[in-house]
Amino acid sequence: MIPVTDRIRQSLVSLHMARALETLDQTLSQLERGEISAIEAIDALLAEELNLREGRRIGVALRTARLMPIKTLESFDFSFQPSLDRNRIMALAQLEFIKRAEVLHFLGPPGTGKSHLATAIGVAAVKAGRSVYRCSLAELIEALTKAEREGRLGEKIRFYARASLLIVDEIGYLPITSGGANLFFQLVNARYEKGAMILTSNRGFAEWGEIFGDPVVATALLDRLLHHAVVVQIEGASYRLRHHADLIPEHTRSHATITPPPPPKRRGRPPKNGGAHHMHG
Repeated sequence: MIPVTDRIRQSLVSLHMARALETLDQTLSQLERGEISAIEAIDALLAEELNLREGRRIGVALRTARLMPIKTLESFDFSFQPSLDRNRIMALAQLEFIKRAEVLHFLGPPGTGKSHLATAIGVAAVKAGRSVYRCSLAELIEALTKAEREGRLGEKIRFYARASLLIVDEIGYLPITSGGANLFFQLVNARYEKGAMILTSNRGFAEWGEIFGDPVVATALLDRLLHHAVVVQIEGASYRLRHHADLIPEHTRSHATITPPPPPKRRGRPPKNGGAHHMHG
């Protein structure tokens, strides 16, 4: 007759429960000493195994989402950016905006923590079991351009439309050709009211015509990206250069703000309240 503990060991091996197998002896000792009940022993073994698997799942998902190196909200220095409302950011990390397929914009000068916050919310979404993908605007347009050349544009847009959260970093750092802007518009259109996005930009919306090299496409983009939007404005000095404040020219150190203009008029609808526009969200 095989001893029951050996049968348990064999079962754990067959079920590929390596972590539970590792902690079995320790759990059985606690059980024999009366420190835990039988039900607590089962719970402890399963919890160990589950934690290991969840850790692995998160690790794979973070790499697939391109969220490495990991950034978290806990590691963000809110004291350095007094223009940011910490409670508001923590509320966004509850991820309701993903359920509502909203677009979250982080706007501010270079080095103020936009990418850190975008990545940290992406990490929170992965931990919550959401599918996430992150890339810079330049990488995204390069991939779409290549796919269009190879006759796979529809397939590539479906790939980017699949994630429940798409993070597009660094809008405005490099100028985009009107062909590239058009491809980005096709993707935005595919995700519109279906999937959430986080966009980071060092330029105000008024400059998007210049960034995308086509005011018509820029207006059409903003029409969709500001319809269900949350805009977070970060003002102030560069977080990355905080230890070198003496090296930054005075005019750059001033609290320059990026003021969003009202969103473009939605076609066929008269402006409400004598021309005042409202963002839903």
